[in-house]
Amino acid sequence: METAEIRRRFLAHFERRDHTVVPSASLLLDDPNLLFVNAGMVPFVPYFLGQELPPYDRAVSVQKCVRTIDIEEVGQTDRHGTFFQMNGNFSFGDYFKEGAIEHAWDLVTRPQSDGGYGMDISRLHVSVYLDDDESVAIWKRVAGLDDSRIHRLGRKDNYWHMGIPGPGGPDSEIFYDRGPEFGPDGDIEKAGDRYLEFWNLVFMQVRLSAVRAQDDFDIAGELPRKNIDTGMGLERMAMLLQGKGSIYEVDEVFPVLGRAAELAGKTYGANHEDDVRLRIVADHVRSGLMLVADGVRPGNEARGYVLRRILRRVVRSMRLLGVDDVTLPELLPVSYAKMRESYPELDAEWSRISQVVYAEEDAFRQTLKSGTTMFDLAASQTKQSGGAQLSGEKAFQLHDTYGFPIDLTLEMAAEQG
Repeated sequence: METAEIRRRFLAHFERRDHTVVPSASLLLDDPNLLFVNAGMVPFVPYFLGQELPPYDRAVSVQKCVRTIDIEEVGQTDRHGTFFQMNGNFSFGDYFKEGAIEHAWDLVTRPQSDGGYGMDISRLHVSVYLDDDESVAIWKRVAGLDDSRIHRLGRKDNYWHMGIPGPGGPDSEIFYDRGPEFGPDGDIEKAGDRYLEFWNLVFMQVRLSAVRAQDDFDIAGELPRKNIDTGMGLERMAMLLQGKGSIYEVDEVFPVLGRAAELAGKTYGANHEDDVRLRIVADHVRSGLMLVADGVRPGNEARGYVLRRILRRVVRSMRLLGVDDVTLPELLPVSYAKMRESYPELDAEWSRISQVVYAEEDAFRQTLKSGTTMFDLAASQTKQSGGAQLSGEKAFQLHDTYGFPIDLTLEMAAEQG
């Protein structure tokens, strides 16, 4: 099932159940705490907190999201990406735990011929917050699950918040058992990649006043109403329904990876280091496309710097794959061709997007040409003097004089040991 169809079925499922379909908000939100929208519920925060009256009791959306906190993990794991899409259904003081669980279970297990995802019930597990006996009882009644497939976990795993003061609450997650080849049976926390979480049902009921860590926070009090906020990772669901080994292999992402491999004369799956670089390219090209579409331009601060870093990592990765020629004009149109299926508004912006992205590659190629020469000289001098660490003075000189990004200097230094 193609990603666009998974998306369409999600929206249709909840629209039939009296949810208002809300278009994705921009990735850019007027919030000093967030560079980008990083969760499906972010546009609805004022409704959860009671600061604004929602125009509907139930909503459904597929929200564009960007997270760069773990950008170094991109390509290293099967699950990390900078741009992703979050399918979500929301209730603002309407249905609560039972309704959320019933809606989710129906869509996940309903036959594909009847508009559902048709997942194998015997391979589904759920987790709940440690003392949430109510959710355990609902899962048993609605889904017929026994205790061996209902896992009670603590704050770190089953209490959701934004990482900053705001709404939060205990949650219940749905997992798919990928089989013994991915890890041991039983404990979903210690089974490696065997149990893949793909849908989080958050019972949004409290307001957090301070957040120090995922499992260390203060609860200021109850929200005005009990709400539902769910998030299904669209790429993760595509990975499962398409039978792929990673999010980089799904239909919206892999065509860029395949084109990059073709340009580099590489075979995906033959070499781990090459695979990581190909995955970085596939992820970052799509992220760059969607960020520029929403109005971000490359720069040296905040959002502009994130975009610049993402695009330059593409160029750098292609060079490490042995491609010294201009590459983004070969890669960006491939991503555009897939993403326009879900975001037709890209058509009107394509000329502007491509001009911004291609200009950034041209500028970076000039920076690389001069900066790499200076870096190689500095690294050689450091090694000859018996040192194992490039001095901060050299790194600053590369940045200040040649515009060489500090993060790129760190990456290249690590590659040289």
